[in-house]
Amino acid sequence: MGEIMSQVKSRRFRAKRLSQLGSSIFSEVAAWKREAAANGIDIIDLGIGSPDQPPDAAIRQSLANAALREDMYAYPATSSGLPFREAAAEWMNYRFGVQVDPAAEIVTLMGSQDGLAHLAMAVCDPGDAAFVPDPGYPIYAASLALAGVESIFLPLREDNNFLPDLDAIPENEWNRASFILLNYPNNPLSAVANLDFFEKLIAKARKHDVLVVHDLAYSEMGFDGVLPPSILQVPGAIEQAVEFHSLSKSFNMAGCRIGFLAGNRDAVAALRELKGNIDYGVFDPVQEAGITALRAAMSNDREAYLPAASAIYERRRDVFVRALREAGWEVEAPKATMFVWAKLPKLMGNDGEVWGSRTISQEMLRATGVVVIPGEAFGAEGEGYVRIALVENEDRLLEAAARIGVFIRSSNVVGY
Repeated sequence: MGEIMSQVKSRRFRAKRLSQLGSSIFSEVAAWKREAAANGIDIIDLGIGSPDQPPDAAIRQSLANAALREDMYAYPATSSGLPFREAAAEWMNYRFGVQVDPAAEIVTLMGSQDGLAHLAMAVCDPGDAAFVPDPGYPIYAASLALAGVESIFLPLREDNNFLPDLDAIPENEWNRASFILLNYPNNPLSAVANLDFFEKLIAKARKHDVLVVHDLAYSEMGFDGVLPPSILQVPGAIEQAVEFHSLSKSFNMAGCRIGFLAGNRDAVAALRELKGNIDYGVFDPVQEAGITALRAAMSNDREAYLPAASAIYERRRDVFVRALREAGWEVEAPKATMFVWAKLPKLMGNDGEVWGSRTISQEMLRATGVVVIPGEAFGAEGEGYVRIALVENEDRLLEAAARIGVFIRSSNVVGY
């Protein structure tokens, strides 16, 4: 009897909310990749957006020097993150012309995903509602599930340049929302937004007393001379908005986790208070490396500023998109980020069924070894697309495009 009860009880050691944390497709893709590798296929992994370049030597040296110091191994002396926050505030002023108070309007984070995962818990109560984009980065909706907050999905579609139609949102939904979360440049869509859009967004949010949460993790990855703006550049936005920044992609620091949230001091204070009950702050050597990275970026003439990351990914974009088009797949060239959001051709299987993005991604991997993420991983509006990460060198990207071209030409294409 005791054994039976033990078996029954063991089934309860998993919270139901875990099923709401994200798409199972990511684990499925990992399984497909293992299967292909086991079959001897050379894998070109363009799935996860993890930078393939190291941080600059000065950043690595700063991290190493600090890590060798004997006084760095207690709880972080800078658990409040003030020295890093001061550097972040200087960078915000340098990069965007935005002034923020480092003591009250910035909180240091273990990467922006850390803050994104916890913000809803800090500013909402269970039963509240918030807007999130569809397609959207999985942590957006997952963070609401953890906090017991309802997701109101905003469709982002090609016919509106992947921007939400703010005027189409019903008044009753504006009135019940605690915040609206968007990200431009966008992951996975690579779309960009300008200050005119942000001004309209701030005005709508102010009218309905909704906090605007903007994820600007790809601020340094604009192409063709475009420098993505901060929503805090809108006059008065700091009273209505907060913005996440990350050093992971811009400075190739994805493994040493650091980022920050800037903006409305009440929301910033709420997240800092919650985080103060969860962890002791970012490891001091990582903060030192972050300060070095931001100060190096500020050493350039602001008027001639060109982020180093953008140049690398712009070249990769040009090479890869051109090769895909030559191989027979007409894809849109992204305006920013490290991703290509590619509309799929309609392919039909031997059973006469048109394949969805999941099936195409799986069959492409089996046939070519090229890993991409099916669009449905990011929400219902992502069906019919795949996200391709530009995280290999140009030679490997050319090889990937050639393999994909062979796959498409050998498939039963029934339309676009």
